[in-house]
Amino acid sequence: MIRISLIIPTHNRAEELLRALRSVVRQDLPVDEWECVVVSNNSTDDTEVRFAAFAREHATCNLRLVHETGPGVSYARNRGLREARAPWVACIDDDERINEGFLRAYVEFFETHPEAVVAGGRIIAEYPTGRPDWMSHYVEMPIANPMDFGPEVRSFPKGRVPGGGNMAFRLAGLASYGGFDPSLGRVNGRLIGGEENDLFERLLQGGETIWYVPDAVMWHIIPQRKLTRDYFRNLSYNVGVSQRLRARIHHRLPKALLMELFKWGATLLLCCTMAPFRSLWLLRMRWNISRGLFRPLPAERSDDRTA
Repeated sequence: MIRISLIIPTHNRAEELLRALRSVVRQDLPVDEWECVVVSNNSTDDTEVRFAAFAREHATCNLRLVHETGPGVSYARNRGLREARAPWVACIDDDERINEGFLRAYVEFFETHPEAVVAGGRIIAEYPTGRPDWMSHYVEMPIANPMDFGPEVRSFPKGRVPGGGNMAFRLAGLASYGGFDPSLGRVNGRLIGGEENDLFERLLQGGETIWYVPDAVMWHIIPQRKLTRDYFRNLSYNVGVSQRLRARIHHRLPKALLMELFKWGATLLLCCTMAPFRSLWLLRMRWNISRGLFRPLPAERSDDRTA
C-alpha cells in the first residue's frame, strides 16, 4: 500500500531533476509504500526522455511523470496534490537532494500525530563552488532558506514556516484550505514566490500547528549563478513584490509596509555588528526588498486610473 506520495515540480531542468531523483530512489522506506510524482510544467528540454530512461533503470520504484500546462510552480504543485495516491504528501524541488530517511520520517510523524495537517523538515544549504565570504546568515535566508530547529519534533518557531522545498501535508486535512495560489509562485524563471507562505498563513489562521520534523533532511544545492550580484538584486526585489502580493491578498498591506520600516531599523543595527563587506550585501538586500514591497503593482496602478 502506498503510504506517502512525493511530488517534484520541474521546468526545463532535466539534469537537476535526475540528481534529485538519485536521492529519491535511495529511500529506506519499502518501495511499495511510496511513490514519486514528477510534474513537468511545460518543459521543452529532454526532461521527459531522460526521466523515462531513469524510470526504466529503477523499475521497482513507483516513479511517474505527469504534465501540467498551467504556468508556474503553484499549478504544478496543485497538479501533484491531485495526482497523489497516498493520504500523506511530501513536496521537494528539483534543485535538491534528500536523505535516505526522508519519507520514513514523515510517515512516522503523521502516524504518531493524527491531528497534524502540515509539517516541514530540516534544510541544509550546499554550495558546490563554496560559500561566499560576503554571505551572512541574514543574506543567506532568501537564497537558500536554511533551517535547523534542533533534534526533536516540535512546532515551528513563531514567525518561521517550512521551506517550499521541504514540506508535507495530510491531504484530508488540507482539503478545506485549498491548494497553492497560482497568482503566486515562480513562472518561467520569474522570481515571484510566496505561494507556500500564503498557504501556511491560511493554515495558521485556521488554527493548525505547523510541525518541524528534523529527520526529514533536504540539501538545497545553490549553483554559482545564484551567487551573483545581479541574481541577488533580482531575487531580493521579487521577495518584496511577493510580500506585497500576499499582503494585498490577506488585506494587511499597511501593516506590511510598517513592518518593513521596523526591519530597516533592525538592519542598520545589525550592520554595526558585521564586517563592512557583509553589511553592504545586507543593505542591498533590504533596499531591493523595500523597492519591491513599496512599489505599486501594475493591477493597483490600473485600479487607481479607473477609480
